[in-house]
Amino acid sequence: MAGYIGQAPANKFLTLDKQTFTTSATDTYSLDRSVSSANEIELFLNNVRQEPIEAYTVNGSNLTLASAITSSDTMYCIYQGKAIGSISPATNSVSNGMLVNSSITLNGSDVSLGGSATVDNTPAFQVKLDGNQSIPDETSTKIQWNNELYDTDSAYDNTTNYRFTVPSGEGGKYWFYSQLQFNTASYLECQIRKNGSEWLKSHEPNLSISNSRSVWAAGVDIASVGDYYEVFAYQDTSGALNLIGNNTRSFFGGYKLIGV
Repeated sequence: MAGYIGQAPANKFLTLDKQTFTTSATDTYSLDRSVSSANEIELFLNNVRQEPIEAYTVNGSNLTLASAITSSDTMYCIYQGKAIGSISPATNSVSNGMLVNSSITLNGSDVSLGGSATVDNTPAFQVKLDGNQSIPDETSTKIQWNNELYDTDSAYDNTTNYRFTVPSGEGGKYWFYSQLQFNTASYLECQIRKNGSEWLKSHEPNLSISNSRSVWAAGVDIASVGDYYEVFAYQDTSGALNLIGNNTRSFFGGYKLIGV
Protein backbone atom coordinates (compact mmCIF):
# COMPACT_ATOMS: atom_id res chain seq x y z
CA MET A 1 0.00 0.00 0.00
CA ALA A 2 1.41 3.39 -0.98
CA GLY A 3 2.40 5.74 1.83
CA TYR A 4 0.82 8.82 0.18
CA ILE A 5 -2.51 10.12 -1.09
CA GLY A 6 -2.99 11.33 -4.65
CA GLN A 7 -1.01 10.88 -7.84
CA ALA A 8 2.12 8.75 -7.59
CA PRO A 9 5.39 10.68 -7.71
CA ALA A 10 6.99 10.75 -11.15
CA ASN A 11 9.67 8.15 -11.72
CA LYS A 12 10.60 9.44 -15.16
CA PHE A 13 12.14 12.50 -16.73
CA LEU A 14 9.56 14.51 -18.70
CA THR A 15 10.33 16.70 -21.67
CA LEU A 16 8.17 18.40 -24.29
CA ASP A 17 8.53 16.80 -27.71
CA LYS A 18 10.07 18.83 -30.52
CA GLN A 19 9.78 18.42 -34.30
CA THR A 20 12.15 20.07 -36.77
CA PHE A 21 10.89 20.53 -40.32
CA THR A 22 12.74 20.29 -43.60
CA THR A 23 11.61 23.53 -45.20
CA SER A 24 10.84 24.24 -48.86
CA ALA A 25 8.90 26.76 -50.97
CA THR A 26 5.48 25.74 -49.64
CA ASP A 27 2.94 26.63 -46.98
CA THR A 28 1.84 23.11 -46.00
CA TYR A 29 3.65 20.64 -43.76
CA SER A 30 2.90 17.44 -41.87
CA LEU A 31 3.07 17.08 -38.12
CA ASP A 32 4.48 13.92 -36.57
CA ARG A 33 1.21 13.54 -34.63
CA SER A 34 -2.29 14.87 -34.72
CA VAL A 35 -3.33 17.73 -32.44
CA SER A 36 -6.76 19.16 -31.75
CA SER A 37 -5.92 22.87 -32.25
CA ALA A 38 -3.19 25.25 -33.29
CA ASN A 39 -2.70 26.21 -29.64
CA GLU A 40 -1.34 22.75 -28.84
CA ILE A 41 1.91 23.52 -30.59
CA GLU A 42 4.41 26.38 -30.41
CA LEU A 43 5.66 27.06 -33.93
CA PHE A 44 9.00 28.84 -34.46
CA LEU A 45 10.08 30.27 -37.81
CA ASN A 46 13.72 31.37 -37.92
CA ASN A 47 13.64 31.13 -34.08
CA VAL A 48 10.71 33.58 -33.85
CA ARG A 49 7.54 32.22 -32.27
CA GLN A 50 4.49 32.47 -34.55
CA GLU A 51 0.98 33.42 -33.45
CA PRO A 52 -1.53 30.52 -33.62
CA ILE A 53 -4.44 30.93 -36.06
CA GLU A 54 -2.97 34.16 -37.46
CA ALA A 55 0.35 32.71 -38.67
CA TYR A 56 -0.65 29.05 -38.96
CA THR A 57 -3.56 26.67 -38.59
CA VAL A 58 -3.70 22.98 -37.75
CA ASN A 59 -6.12 20.29 -38.84
CA GLY A 60 -5.14 16.98 -37.28
CA SER A 61 -1.58 16.41 -38.50
CA ASN A 62 -1.81 18.99 -41.29
CA LEU A 63 0.00 22.28 -40.65
CA THR A 64 -0.82 25.22 -42.91
CA LEU A 65 1.11 28.48 -42.83
CA ALA A 66 -0.36 31.86 -43.63
CA SER A 67 2.21 32.21 -46.41
CA ALA A 68 4.82 30.03 -48.06
CA ILE A 69 8.39 29.96 -46.79
CA THR A 70 11.67 29.00 -48.48
CA SER A 71 14.24 26.25 -48.12
CA SER A 72 16.62 28.72 -46.45
CA ASP A 73 14.20 29.23 -43.54
CA THR A 74 14.32 27.17 -40.36
CA MET A 75 11.18 25.93 -38.65
CA TYR A 76 10.37 23.73 -35.69
CA CYS A 77 7.51 23.19 -33.27
CA ILE A 78 7.10 22.21 -29.64
CA TYR A 79 4.16 19.95 -28.79
CA GLN A 80 2.58 21.62 -25.76
CA GLY A 81 0.01 18.91 -25.26
CA LYS A 82 2.36 15.94 -25.27
CA ALA A 83 5.14 15.30 -22.78
CA ILE A 84 7.50 12.42 -23.47
CA GLY A 85 8.44 10.24 -20.49
CA SER A 86 11.79 8.45 -20.30
CA ILE A 87 13.96 6.77 -17.71
CA SER A 88 16.92 8.89 -18.89
CA PRO A 89 16.96 12.70 -19.06
CA ALA A 90 16.50 14.32 -22.44
CA THR A 91 19.53 14.96 -24.65
CA ASN A 92 21.41 18.16 -23.72
CA SER A 93 19.25 18.65 -20.59
CA VAL A 94 21.86 17.85 -17.89
CA SER A 95 24.09 20.78 -16.88
CA ASN A 96 27.36 20.80 -14.91
CA GLY A 97 25.53 22.05 -11.82
CA MET A 98 23.56 18.78 -11.66
CA LEU A 99 26.71 16.66 -11.37
CA VAL A 100 28.53 15.84 -8.14
CA ASN A 101 32.28 16.50 -8.20
CA SER A 102 34.29 13.37 -9.09
CA SER A 103 31.07 11.50 -9.84
CA ILE A 104 31.94 10.36 -13.37
CA THR A 105 33.87 7.13 -13.93
CA LEU A 106 34.98 6.28 -17.44
CA ASN A 107 34.72 2.63 -18.44
CA GLY A 108 36.21 1.82 -21.81
CA SER A 109 38.91 3.18 -24.03
CA ASP A 110 37.03 5.84 -26.02
CA VAL A 111 36.10 9.31 -24.83
CA SER A 112 34.29 11.61 -27.25
CA LEU A 113 34.05 15.34 -26.55
CA GLY A 114 31.65 17.66 -28.34
CA GLY A 115 32.60 20.85 -30.14
CA SER A 116 36.27 21.79 -30.17
CA ALA A 117 37.09 20.36 -26.72
CA THR A 118 40.18 18.16 -26.51
CA VAL A 119 42.15 16.26 -23.90
CA ASP A 120 45.86 16.38 -24.61
CA ASN A 121 49.17 17.47 -23.12
CA THR A 122 49.35 20.92 -24.65
CA PRO A 123 50.97 23.39 -24.83
CA ALA A 124 53.84 21.21 -26.02
CA PHE A 125 57.08 21.90 -27.88
CA GLN A 126 60.43 20.40 -28.84
CA VAL A 127 63.30 22.26 -30.47
CA LYS A 128 66.79 21.53 -31.73
CA LEU A 129 69.77 23.24 -33.38
CA ASP A 130 70.18 23.55 -37.14
CA GLY A 131 73.93 23.16 -36.68
CA ASN A 132 76.61 22.98 -34.01
CA GLN A 133 76.90 25.79 -31.45
CA SER A 134 80.27 26.75 -29.98
CA ILE A 135 80.27 26.86 -26.15
CA PRO A 136 83.14 28.87 -24.59
CA ASP A 137 85.18 27.46 -21.76
CA GLU A 138 83.90 28.13 -18.21
CA THR A 139 81.03 30.33 -19.41
CA SER A 140 77.30 29.65 -18.97
CA THR A 141 75.97 30.05 -22.51
CA LYS A 142 72.35 30.14 -23.68
CA ILE A 143 71.55 27.49 -26.28
CA GLN A 144 70.07 29.09 -29.39
CA TRP A 145 67.55 26.40 -30.28
CA ASN A 146 66.46 27.66 -33.69
CA ASN A 147 64.58 24.74 -35.22
CA GLU A 148 61.09 23.83 -33.96
CA LEU A 149 60.14 20.18 -34.35
CA TYR A 150 56.68 21.16 -33.03
CA ASP A 151 55.19 24.05 -31.07
CA THR A 152 51.44 23.56 -30.52
CA ASP A 153 50.69 27.04 -29.16
CA SER A 154 53.42 29.10 -30.87
CA ALA A 155 54.83 29.67 -27.37
CA TYR A 156 58.51 29.09 -28.20
CA ASP A 157 60.64 31.93 -29.60
CA ASN A 158 63.21 30.39 -31.97
CA THR A 159 64.51 33.64 -33.49
CA THR A 160 65.37 36.11 -30.71
CA ASN A 161 65.16 34.93 -27.08
CA TYR A 162 65.22 31.15 -27.64
CA ARG A 163 62.78 30.47 -24.82
CA PHE A 164 59.39 28.91 -24.08
CA THR A 165 56.83 31.23 -22.45
CA VAL A 166 53.68 29.86 -20.75
CA PRO A 167 50.71 31.15 -22.83
CA SER A 168 47.65 32.94 -21.46
CA GLY A 169 45.29 30.59 -19.64
CA GLU A 170 47.81 27.71 -19.65
CA GLY A 171 49.37 27.86 -16.19
CA GLY A 172 49.84 24.55 -14.36
CA LYS A 173 52.32 21.72 -13.98
CA TYR A 174 54.80 21.18 -16.82
CA TRP A 175 57.42 18.57 -17.63
CA PHE A 176 60.58 20.08 -19.12
CA TYR A 177 63.60 18.19 -20.45
CA SER A 178 66.85 18.86 -22.29
CA GLN A 179 69.84 16.89 -23.49
CA LEU A 180 73.19 18.35 -24.56
CA GLN A 181 75.84 16.36 -26.41
CA PHE A 182 79.38 17.58 -27.01
CA ASN A 183 82.06 16.29 -29.34
CA THR A 184 84.36 15.87 -26.33
CA ALA A 185 84.35 17.14 -22.76
CA SER A 186 85.55 16.87 -19.21
CA TYR A 187 83.09 18.71 -16.90
CA LEU A 188 79.59 19.47 -18.31
CA GLU A 189 76.42 21.16 -17.04
CA CYS A 190 72.90 21.36 -18.48
CA GLN A 191 70.96 24.23 -16.88
CA ILE A 192 67.24 24.87 -17.37
CA ARG A 193 66.49 28.41 -16.21
CA LYS A 194 63.13 29.87 -15.21
CA ASN A 195 62.60 33.61 -15.61
CA GLY A 196 66.36 34.08 -15.86
CA SER A 197 67.26 32.13 -12.70
CA GLU A 198 68.57 28.59 -12.42
CA TRP A 199 65.69 26.18 -11.87
CA LEU A 200 67.17 22.79 -12.67
CA LYS A 201 70.74 21.65 -13.29
CA SER A 202 72.56 18.40 -13.88
CA HIS A 203 76.22 17.77 -14.53
CA GLU A 204 78.75 15.20 -15.65
CA PRO A 205 81.95 15.14 -13.55
CA ASN A 206 85.51 15.50 -14.78
CA LEU A 207 86.47 12.42 -16.74
CA SER A 208 89.29 11.80 -19.17
CA ILE A 209 87.11 10.90 -22.15
CA SER A 210 88.04 11.92 -25.69
CA ASN A 211 84.88 10.91 -27.51
CA SER A 212 81.42 12.57 -27.35
CA ARG A 213 79.57 12.97 -24.06
CA SER A 214 76.01 13.93 -23.07
CA VAL A 215 74.36 15.59 -20.09
CA TRP A 216 70.62 15.49 -19.38
CA ALA A 217 68.21 17.48 -17.18
CA ALA A 218 64.47 16.99 -16.67
CA GLY A 219 61.82 17.77 -14.07
CA VAL A 220 58.30 18.99 -13.21
CA ASP A 221 57.57 22.61 -12.35
CA ILE A 222 54.46 24.59 -11.42
CA ALA A 223 54.39 27.33 -14.03
CA SER A 224 52.34 30.52 -14.15
CA VAL A 225 51.24 32.44 -17.23
CA GLY A 226 54.20 34.48 -18.51
CA ASP A 227 56.92 32.31 -16.93
CA TYR A 228 59.68 31.52 -19.43
CA TYR A 229 62.16 28.66 -19.66
CA GLU A 230 65.49 28.45 -21.51
CA VAL A 231 68.57 26.22 -21.53
CA PHE A 232 72.18 27.14 -20.75
CA ALA A 233 75.29 25.00 -21.14
CA TYR A 234 78.53 25.12 -19.17
CA GLN A 235 81.74 23.23 -19.85
CA ASP A 236 85.25 23.22 -18.43
CA THR A 237 87.70 21.79 -20.95
CA SER A 238 90.28 24.59 -21.29
CA GLY A 239 88.83 25.68 -24.63
CA ALA A 240 85.65 26.07 -26.65
CA LEU A 241 83.58 22.97 -27.44
CA ASN A 242 80.93 22.26 -30.04
CA LEU A 243 77.42 21.41 -28.89
CA ILE A 244 76.28 18.88 -31.49
CA GLY A 245 73.26 20.20 -33.39
CA ASN A 246 71.14 17.14 -33.97
CA ASN A 247 67.63 16.43 -32.71
CA THR A 248 68.61 12.93 -31.60
CA ARG A 249 71.56 14.25 -29.57
CA SER A 250 70.80 17.81 -28.42
CA PHE A 251 67.26 19.08 -27.84
CA PHE A 252 64.91 20.96 -25.51
CA GLY A 253 61.21 20.33 -24.94
CA GLY A 254 58.28 20.33 -22.57
CA TYR A 255 54.53 19.90 -22.24
CA LYS A 256 51.71 20.61 -19.82
CA LEU A 257 50.64 17.73 -17.55
CA ILE A 258 46.98 16.73 -17.20
CA GLY A 259 45.34 15.22 -14.14
CA VAL A 260 48.14 15.94 -11.64
